[in-house]
Formats: sequence, C-alpha cells, structure tokens
Amino acid sequence: MKVIYNTLIPFKGFRAINLFGVLFVRTGCEINSITINHETIHTAQMKEMLYVFFYLAYLGEWLYHLCRLKDRMKAYRAISFEREARKYQYDAEYLKTRPMYNQYKEI
Repeated sequence: MKVIYNTLIPFKGFRAINLFGVLFVRTGCEINSITINHETIHTAQMKEMLYVFFYLAYLGEWLYHLCRLKDRMKAYRAISFEREARKYQYDAEYLKTRPMYNQYKEI
C-alpha cells in the first residue's frame, strides 16, 4: 500500500484516510502495521465494490447510523466496513481467506 504523508489530507483531527487504495497520513502522525492492515482490508472492500460503490455505500451507512444514533463517532463505528476492518485488523493473514462481501456478514 502506498503511504503519503502530508498536511492537507486528511483534515485536522484525523490521522489517516484511505482514498482508492492510497493511504494519506497527516504529517507527524505515526502509523503501524495494524493501521496498514486495517486500511488494506478497506482496499479489498473497495476493489470488490468497484471503488465508487464502496464510497456510496459507506456514506449511505454512515448517514443511516447518524440518523439512528445521533452521534458521529458512534455512526462511524457502526458502519459494516469499519466493523469488519476493526475486527480483523490484528490478523495479518485475514485477507488470504476473506470471503467476498464479508463486511455484510458482520452486520
């Protein structure tokens, strides 16, 4: 995974963001192998959903959970893509056996 350190992306308050399989990290922030694995899981999710549909589904889920939970961070943690990535971020071998669309099995 390509990692780019910069001061613009992501916005202040965030350490990193994965855009189309490229990890943008805020200058001065540390990332580790767990973060890389978490973001690599997101890249696999993006690929199987042809990138654009991943972002549409991600945003749609976040908006749904935001309306339901009335809290931005709780809504973020409830997104199926995030739940799958958090659940398996410590398993470096996970992507070798990951079933397609497994994020929806995590709901």
